[in-house]
Amino acid sequence: MEESHLQSLSWTPWHHRLHQQLLTTPDLLPQGKTLVVAVSGGQDSMALLGLLRDLMPVHQWRLVLWHGDHHWHPHSSQIASELNQWCDGQTLPLQIDTAPEDVPQTEADARSWRYRCLTQLTHTHRADAVTGHTASDRAETLLMQMSRGSDLAGLGSLRAVRPLQAHAPEGPQLRRPLLGFRRKETAQICSDLQLPIWNDPGNQSPDFARNRIRHEVMPVLEELNPGCSRRLADFAERMSQLRDTQHNLAALALTTLQNKAGLDRKALGRLPQPTRRQLLAQWLNQQGVPGLDAPTLEQLGHRLRQAAPAGEAHLPQGWIVSWQGSDLILQPPAAER
Repeated sequence: MEESHLQSLSWTPWHHRLHQQLLTTPDLLPQGKTLVVAVSGGQDSMALLGLLRDLMPVHQWRLVLWHGDHHWHPHSSQIASELNQWCDGQTLPLQIDTAPEDVPQTEADARSWRYRCLTQLTHTHRADAVTGHTASDRAETLLMQMSRGSDLAGLGSLRAVRPLQAHAPEGPQLRRPLLGFRRKETAQICSDLQLPIWNDPGNQSPDFARNRIRHEVMPVLEELNPGCSRRLADFAERMSQLRDTQHNLAALALTTLQNKAGLDRKALGRLPQPTRRQLLAQWLNQQGVPGLDAPTLEQLGHRLRQAAPAGEAHLPQGWIVSWQGSDLILQPPAAER
């Protein structure tokens, strides 16, 4: 670190906090990396951008900014235009993509479109993607996943660093350096750094599940147990670490179960149900099967218990798993056979 850079900054406790975090966890945002920063214009992404902009000389990053215009409300184009003007004034390059009209207007589909855009841009610039997700987002996600019956992977979601594309672990990474910050703090960062904020009206709409969690559920929990969002986020981090441990141990166990057909059904069936379920989930994921929810995995694990009759199960997107004798066999969708 060059001391002159540190002295030239309008150094705030927020800069110091993130800087110290990066010194202790350098893999979070490696020095000298090109970073594609997703900027919605809201307080979280603007707080992220302000801190990265100011710390850029210290950590020698190259920033490429990206904004997605979903056209979900009448002022979305105006927000994109004003954000572009502000970035020009900061000499920060901003790419704006507009969602095609045929993209369904759902949270999941909009998210998929955003990540497709980010993936393309990271490949173009040989970069990693960075988003402004916070501890508050992580707490909300944890509640949503629990309500859906998620397994351990879902409870440990919103990891600090993960592959941008699940099937390409060695490709561009998605990095979330603000998971240690709460939403109240990103608002204060924007105020302290005099950063503009463009509020998306869609963030208030009860049509989106996350908004209802944010505006209806979390305030009640915070009133009952102040600081719960921070504790929920910490819990999600512990679940993430536990999942990493289980993943590594399961990988070792799967090597002893593999055979030419797929897996040794009899050896798998002799294991306790929770262990059998965990190994099945990891094996199916390794083979490219879309994630299964916890009830489906529980049912499949039960059907594969020792001395259970032969059978088959139809999985999402056309995958079929069948078992007979000593073999557990996975068949890909018909289009891939």
